[in-house]
Amino acid sequence: MDISPDAIQAGLCIARTLASYTPVSVFVCPVLDITGMAVGAYAGKQAQDAQNDWQNSVSDNLQTIQSSVGAIQGSMALIGLGTVAGVALSAVNLYHILKLREDVKQTRLAVHHGFIDLKEALKDQGAEIIERIDQVAKDVEFQYHSTILVQAYGDFQQAHNWLQHALRLPDVNARNAAMAGVQGMLYTSLAAYDNPHLLKGTCSAGQLRRQECVWAIDQAITTTFQFQGAYDVVSKRVSHLKDKIRKDILNIINSCKTEAELNFLFPEITRIHNHDLAVLESWQNHIDWIQTLSPKERQLLASSDLPMNESSENDLAPAVAAEPEEQLVYENLKLKSHYLSFRDQLKFIFKLDLRRDHESYISQKASASGLKALAPLSWQEISDLTVANLYWYFKEAKA
Repeated sequence: MDISPDAIQAGLCIARTLASYTPVSVFVCPVLDITGMAVGAYAGKQAQDAQNDWQNSVSDNLQTIQSSVGAIQGSMALIGLGTVAGVALSAVNLYHILKLREDVKQTRLAVHHGFIDLKEALKDQGAEIIERIDQVAKDVEFQYHSTILVQAYGDFQQAHNWLQHALRLPDVNARNAAMAGVQGMLYTSLAAYDNPHLLKGTCSAGQLRRQECVWAIDQAITTTFQFQGAYDVVSKRVSHLKDKIRKDILNIINSCKTEAELNFLFPEITRIHNHDLAVLESWQNHIDWIQTLSPKERQLLASSDLPMNESSENDLAPAVAAEPEEQLVYENLKLKSHYLSFRDQLKFIFKLDLRRDHESYISQKASASGLKALAPLSWQEISDLTVANLYWYFKEAKA
């Protein structure tokens, strides 16, 4: 498959339509950083003219993903593998990881071999944080993990470099061969990051950080198929990625052992559900829709005047400067619930059947206890918070 003018036009259609309503927040994980490819810059250009600018934008956005992986992976130098104190997790929570990603993006922090200098980045966080980083660095098991991740990041970086050259090769056969090489390196990197043996003994916070890297590389692979116009492959891979994210997050929640870990997980996982998965859904829907259009219809759509997201760079600043909304919502909810209830509420988001099991349990216990008023006839208007709280009310009463 070649990168044809028709494929470019289709990509522009997807980019511009998504830009009309995609949230402008900074995502927790970089899964979606290049979903739209080149947003809005190419309206009215011929395909060949657009291709040059598009190639530059592809390279820039892949660099953003690469830098984001470095920031996310770098935070693992504080989290480590085993039990970690709440003060350490708070230093690399949702708010701080957004700041670290922005610092890397603005080149205020450099990524070396897949890691940032976390001691330099968090030097104002206090002696306890610095001591924790030194402690993790001396851990033999973490050193082993780091060696593998450094190699995996190197493969990711090399794939990015190859892709820049592959997109500019004039010969079709040479371009396709180079793209196959890029995909091979990305798959090698993905296999290393997604090695289940490396998750053993890792706390839930560390697992989330590792999986965020996995999702990013998986998305980058999918994007290479989009470059080739393989839209059926793209649709299937995006669908698989959505399922994988949900499955991975449920495993992460199940491995959460402490309230400190939950305080770390809840805002980030909520953000992944509300933003990242929503845009993945939009990406897949538009890929599927594009396949139903004729080449002429795609060209007309690409040249239409859809709303542009021209101020997205400026819109990102408040998300980094202010406390994330998900963090504020969680702090408010903490006054109304407790650890076990919160953990179930997170699960409800990704596994509706679990909530139904809780509803059934509440109805049974309420009826047996003569508290039928606590079991509504319809659960649709009842919040996840209430369901989880009632469930644990009866559980703890039974104990």
